[in-house]
Amino acid sequence: MADHELARLGVAQIRNGVAAGDFTAVEVAESFNASVAAGSALNAFIVTTPEHALDAARRTDEQRAKGGKLGSMAGVPIGMKDLFATKDVQTTAATRILEGFLPPYESTVSARLWEAGAGMLGKLNLDQFAMGSSNETSCFGKVINPWRDTAAPDVDLAPGGSSGGSSAAVAAGLCPAATGTDTGGSIRQPAAFTGITGIKPTYGRCSRWGVVAFASSLDQAGPMARDTRDCAIMLGAMAGFDPKDTTSLDLPVPDWEAGLTTDLQGKRIGVPREYRMDGMDADVAKSWDDGIAWLRDAGAQIVDISLPHTKYALPAYYIIAPAEASSNLARYDGVRYGLRELPDGAGLQDMYAATRAAGFGDEVKRRIMIGTYVLSAGFYDAYYTRAQKVRTLIARDFEQAWAQCDVILTPTCPSAAFALGDKVSDPLAMYLNDVFAVPASLAGLPAMSVPAGLNRHGLPLGLQIIGKPLDEQGVLNAGLAIEERAAFTARPNNWWTA
Repeated sequence: MADHELARLGVAQIRNGVAAGDFTAVEVAESFNASVAAGSALNAFIVTTPEHALDAARRTDEQRAKGGKLGSMAGVPIGMKDLFATKDVQTTAATRILEGFLPPYESTVSARLWEAGAGMLGKLNLDQFAMGSSNETSCFGKVINPWRDTAAPDVDLAPGGSSGGSSAAVAAGLCPAATGTDTGGSIRQPAAFTGITGIKPTYGRCSRWGVVAFASSLDQAGPMARDTRDCAIMLGAMAGFDPKDTTSLDLPVPDWEAGLTTDLQGKRIGVPREYRMDGMDADVAKSWDDGIAWLRDAGAQIVDISLPHTKYALPAYYIIAPAEASSNLARYDGVRYGLRELPDGAGLQDMYAATRAAGFGDEVKRRIMIGTYVLSAGFYDAYYTRAQKVRTLIARDFEQAWAQCDVILTPTCPSAAFALGDKVSDPLAMYLNDVFAVPASLAGLPAMSVPAGLNRHGLPLGLQIIGKPLDEQGVLNAGLAIEERAAFTARPNNWWTA
């Protein structure tokens, strides 16, 4: 098989082809290394690690030659979001305050992927500290969506955020899959913007140890890939109990790939009336209606449900997440690692101030200030305590909905990808991109985005499936049923290597 054909394969195809001897893992790694090098115009990677991918591939080929058992990700080179600590490979969280940081340890999620046979093509760009919805806050430059608007083909579009490097790299064929993290939609929204699939598992399914923290009660790692089966395989390798993470769930990891089915007979699909908003984009509304019809065709019953506190989810999230961020980011002080700014004659407090002023970007500073404000003595009860109460009500809405349905179907985002620069100067407009994704995050529920088709301007739209706690299988199965019926095969034109 030619190199360019290998780079079109997904996780399952690579794993199966390597195991069958149709091609070698080294051939696959070389093919994707070439794609990464050719795709630099997208700025999806902060650091490339071609040798890491080749070393893992050589180990896989040697293991196969000896007749040894291959891991679930054997021969699959992936992209690693630069929020995961990778031993002796720069880990920055796309912030200048960590530039040059070489962790002496490996995150649990990345270690599990390497144990499963995966190799690393490089570290992927993201919004700084995972704070953003367009991948424009990175100190290493913005990532460009490989898709183009047919009405404005010369305009660069946002790949979503914060996992914009991951979404752009998978959509452009630079890697067959990538890790992402999702705090308030940072896997699902970029997946929708780029026509790929991504799942945020139940909070606690994947270890947070070795992942640069944003909001600890919300952050969750997950896979981003070309289809549902690939996400199921990769999530199986990533998930599992970790004693180093106190929020990790001590539960067995199901074989989600083996459990995949598109037969939804007896399943009830909830459609929340609160998500049909005034002025909703007509193409988004149509894709939602299409999704409802596809799931009905798969044998499911469609149920009208109510999630009455949905309208409060976004303001509650943008109190809770910045509050946790302001606490988590206090560790970046220029003393132990990363950037240190030390003006002449400066004392300790001056060094703290100068380092943080130079190292943190505008959006990060904005969220630290919001978080510090809502946690301050005079405002703690008025803002933070009230937001936590709202979070409880939102979780209760979902609990009551599960009496009526098995999974919930909504749009992933209120629009398709927007132009880079359109919303960066208006934080509130940017935050509204997360309006459909945030409720599931606040409740800690599994949720995924699958491609539903293209809008009138040729841009991908995503549908979101939200599931009960620990029911990743139900979410994946509904996603697979949509995937099968949507038959989404569109790919962006390869303008970045032209």
